[in-house]
Amino acid sequence: MAETKREIERKYEATAETRLPDLTRAAGVASVTGEGVTELDAVYYDTADLRLAADALTLRRRTGGLDAGWHLKFPVAAGIRDEIRAPLSETLPHSLARLLRSRVRRAGVVPVVRLRSSRDVRHLRDADGTILAELSVDTVHADRLLPGPGGRTTAAWTEIEVELADDADPAVLDAVEKRLRKAGIRPSDSSSKLARALGETGLAPGPPKPAGPDGDGSAGAAVLAYVREQAEAVVRLDPAVRRDLPDAVHQMRVACRRLRSAFKTFREVLDRDVTDPVGAELKWLAGELGHARDQEVLDARLSDALDALPRELRHGPVRGRFRTWSNARSRGARHRVLGALDSPRHLALLDALDGVLADPPLRPAARKKAAKVLPKAIRHDHRRLAGRIGPALGLDPGHERDLALHEARKAAKRARYAADAAVPVLGKPAKRFAKRVKAVQSLLGDHQDTVVARAALDDLALQAESAGEPSFTWGVLHARQEAAAAAQERELPGVWERVVTGHAAGRPI
Repeated sequence: MAETKREIERKYEATAETRLPDLTRAAGVASVTGEGVTELDAVYYDTADLRLAADALTLRRRTGGLDAGWHLKFPVAAGIRDEIRAPLSETLPHSLARLLRSRVRRAGVVPVVRLRSSRDVRHLRDADGTILAELSVDTVHADRLLPGPGGRTTAAWTEIEVELADDADPAVLDAVEKRLRKAGIRPSDSSSKLARALGETGLAPGPPKPAGPDGDGSAGAAVLAYVREQAEAVVRLDPAVRRDLPDAVHQMRVACRRLRSAFKTFREVLDRDVTDPVGAELKWLAGELGHARDQEVLDARLSDALDALPRELRHGPVRGRFRTWSNARSRGARHRVLGALDSPRHLALLDALDGVLADPPLRPAARKKAAKVLPKAIRHDHRRLAGRIGPALGLDPGHERDLALHEARKAAKRARYAADAAVPVLGKPAKRFAKRVKAVQSLLGDHQDTVVARAALDDLALQAESAGEPSFTWGVLHARQEAAAAAQERELPGVWERVVTGHAAGRPI
């Protein structure tokens, strides 16, 4: 069973002659205790083309020490990684293989480097004896296992590593670093032992080469840069969704939608004969993610609504009913998302996105200046939004109007995403336009949330009645959602007018 540990550490250069300063003079450190020397032996794995290293991920199988086993590390921020551990086994555990699937795909992993380290450990403690950090002096020997260019196949170095203890104040690291720097000990240039080993044995992965026009001010360069950013987000967020990290499902769904919108909005730049099939698969994946995301939003909305309800309006076991209903739907949605990510269809989509970037289906307009092509595309999406808002507002309240407003919301998203994509080229005008359209999108999104909530409340009321429970509370909540929807519909014309006014004034694009 895999477990996750947040690793916060700093690395420093050292030699065999390096002497540690008195660290009890670091703020908060009362004592330093020696914990002995441990011999560690780790084999690091990657694809033959080093896809994991290119994204700063490390996968190793290590023996020796208290945490022998398989370790997979994901970067979180500078000096911070999430380490996911699995028990020692001869082959890569399935729990870790799934987290690598979006990057490894069908390639598999092979041994690339072996690191043998002699680790001299010290614990830095406070006045109560609580461990604040672990400092180790590591003498490392690296052997390249993956065939590569000639030259060195081995490397050796000494480094100091200071890792924050669980729940300790990160200020400890600053205090320790101050003492180390004063003693002439400097931070390491390498982010990890693996990165250093790859660099010193000639295996360090180079930066990816963008396909198509590169930074030349053309529409093709601008659109491909945006497409690349979103495609990388889909790959990066795959393991985050599998780990059920906060907001991961939402962010991955947004990346899918942004890609699909870009293919449609910038159809004068990218050939839709190529991108439409990819867009259809993005729609599928966004839909699968949508079940989980929509349930997250619905749960939060109904939970807040129940919290805001006076006690005298809560009739029957409404909390228990809601919890049972929510858990069942959430489990089903989670199962569906994981099934989609584990499917061959998902891998085929990732390959298709790679194909678009490797051999971009550029149309003649791709060679034109981005500052000319992108505004035209955004104005088209603005007109499309206007063509949906007006008719929707003209309908009587009810089901048809709800559907029309939902379609307008989709158009608002597309217009906003188009403006977001153009910000690197157009700057503040695109930002202003995106901000105004986002206000429309958000209001329409809140309205759609009331539509979904009312349907859910109808379902909860029927379940309550079938179980012999009062349905009164669900009816009260339904009425409140109706009132919220009506208020949003009254507010919409004014919000939309600000978009129209800004466009007429010639400020947005």
